[in-house]
Amino acid sequence: MTSLNQKLFQLSQKYIPGGVNSPVRAFKSVGGVPIFFRRGQGAYVWDADNKVYIDYVGSWGPLILGHAHPKVIKKVQAAVKNGLTFGAPTEVELEIAELICKLVPSIELVRLVSSGTEATMSAIRLARGYTGRNRIIKFEGCYHGHDDALLVKAGSGALTLGCPSSAGVPTEIASCTTVLDYNDHVGLEKIFSQSGGEIAAVIVEPVAGNMNLVAPKPRFLSTLRELCTKHRSVLIFDEVMTGFRVGLECAQGIYDITPDITTLGKVIGGGMPMAAFGGRRDIMQCLAPLGPVYQAGTLSGNPIAVSAGLATLRQIQTSGFYKKLVASTLQLTEGLTAAANKYGITFCAQSVGGMFGLYFRRNIPTSYAEVMECDREAFNRFFHAMLLEGIYFAPSAFEAGFVSAAHGDEEISKTIFAAEKIFSTWK
Repeated sequence: MTSLNQKLFQLSQKYIPGGVNSPVRAFKSVGGVPIFFRRGQGAYVWDADNKVYIDYVGSWGPLILGHAHPKVIKKVQAAVKNGLTFGAPTEVELEIAELICKLVPSIELVRLVSSGTEATMSAIRLARGYTGRNRIIKFEGCYHGHDDALLVKAGSGALTLGCPSSAGVPTEIASCTTVLDYNDHVGLEKIFSQSGGEIAAVIVEPVAGNMNLVAPKPRFLSTLRELCTKHRSVLIFDEVMTGFRVGLECAQGIYDITPDITTLGKVIGGGMPMAAFGGRRDIMQCLAPLGPVYQAGTLSGNPIAVSAGLATLRQIQTSGFYKKLVASTLQLTEGLTAAANKYGITFCAQSVGGMFGLYFRRNIPTSYAEVMECDREAFNRFFHAMLLEGIYFAPSAFEAGFVSAAHGDEEISKTIFAAEKIFSTWK
């Protein structure tokens, strides 16, 4: 019998390219039919056929409190009563801007936008305007949204689909982007020694999450900071994913590195479309209306999205929040690793804050090349088997996973038990 999920997907393909509004949702990497969700509550989601899953995607990171957190919903409902949008300043914009600057010491001024892509493309334009240079450095496997200058050897959906670049990106624009290996501090030193005076900015995920989870080596981020300072290039931390996900001061707080510009998204919108970029005052003052770098957005600082973000940011400041989140995520990765090891499955896992990576590989990867050595077929087999058990992981071997504050011992234990059951049948 055809499921409602299947019927919805068949119909969607008549009106939406590929049947989805973001490529990784299409299940192209893992095979099968994408899941259409109807509702979520806490750590759980229900699909169109009313099957329930423990959710480790969390809308790809924003739902650090879990689905439909009552305090977030209450703030959104209150905001909706006053109107959906004004295209003019509101008091809540000031409140969240002040809070972001308070929580992230490197941010002295911040501008709100509507998506992570908008934040990163604006940060790149600002860096170029500030320095008067054109060249950008990014790292293979890191995804910074679908801006032309950054969609070169990208991660996330582009990597999942097997084409980590894109048609439609002019060669002239791509030629201004230099791609290096993530975690290769020697390569960094070499390119800066050759072309330091041409480099406007380096953009990096301080913890890569779009080629699965890849953590930085000790010297990588510090070398980045030293070289950008020496050559007067702008260091951009893309913390759209890691911002408030891995810690209250973001990844830059964990690794004690101060970027010049930070891009934020996901968590700061609490599940609504909102993002931001901010940084040093002298750089941010180059933005219009103060300076010559133009950036604008009709829905920037939308009061509904800002209200959801404010409610979320206030909750994550509560005592012990991150201690519990880190412990739950570690419990998950250690439990899954132990379950695989018990049956001789080649598998490893790691976590940073509330993010985690699962790898069908003997050792934890530290680069794009090592991620590509993971057993993709094993992941796909695991993904579908866990789905049958009511566990929803990201439908790609190249995406990080997320634990929320709503995931407790019961959910983690159920997940580990399901994995052990599956691994026990593998040969």
